[in-house]
Amino acid sequence: MKAAPEAQRRLLDLQALDTAIAQAQHRRRQLPEHAAIARAQAERVRLGEELTAARTRVYDLEQEQAKAEADLEPVRARKVRDQRRVDDGSVTDPKQLRALLDEIEHLGRRIGELEDAQLEGMERLEASQAEAAELAARRASGEDDLRAQLASRDAKLAELDAEIARLGGERAAIAAALPADLLTAYAKTAERSGGVGAAELKQGRCGGCQLQLHAADLAAFRAAAADEVLRCEECNRILVRTPESGL
Repeated sequence: MKAAPEAQRRLLDLQALDTAIAQAQHRRRQLPEHAAIARAQAERVRLGEELTAARTRVYDLEQEQAKAEADLEPVRARKVRDQRRVDDGSVTDPKQLRALLDEIEHLGRRIGELEDAQLEGMERLEASQAEAAELAARRASGEDDLRAQLASRDAKLAELDAEIARLGGERAAIAAALPADLLTAYAKTAERSGGVGAAELKQGRCGGCQLQLHAADLAAFRAAAADEVLRCEECNRILVRTPESGL
């Protein structure tokens, strides 16, 4: 293949832009915010599940407390009524009075048992309420962190996208000025060679595979016409001659 020396040298500019674009795209994919956002989203889901469970426990304990209060109320009322009958002297029969006093004593013990259970339930309720409040606060803080990470990611993506667009515009201008066959050869070589289709021949070394060329190859390159498109015998990349080639 033949191409004007200037067109060949422009391949190095094209390669530099392609490398810069690839690097920017890599940075775009590898932004630390991507992993941070994934972790924050997973944590949000986990905290949401824990908060739902905690609020369910709070609701259940509130229902238990309401039932405990409902169970206590008639027992208290019965004790008050019985005590009133004793106090007002309306019960004069000794046996009935004894039975009434025994019932008041029994009701007092029952009230104590119910109040102890109610107090224990209240302690569990307060602990569950505190747990739910802590989880809600942690989730709210996590939401703030997530929004900050999303904003940071979007800002960096916008910056990188602008850089990629600028580099792409410069690349398009160079590519438009290159011979079609040279551009096609470069593109196919880059596709097969990890994105590097052209490299500088510098001091007898291929800038693509970094190997020193054999003396016979260098002699052939010295004898080649200036418009001859050269290739590295080791990696098959297009080799571009410059004043630094050592030929």
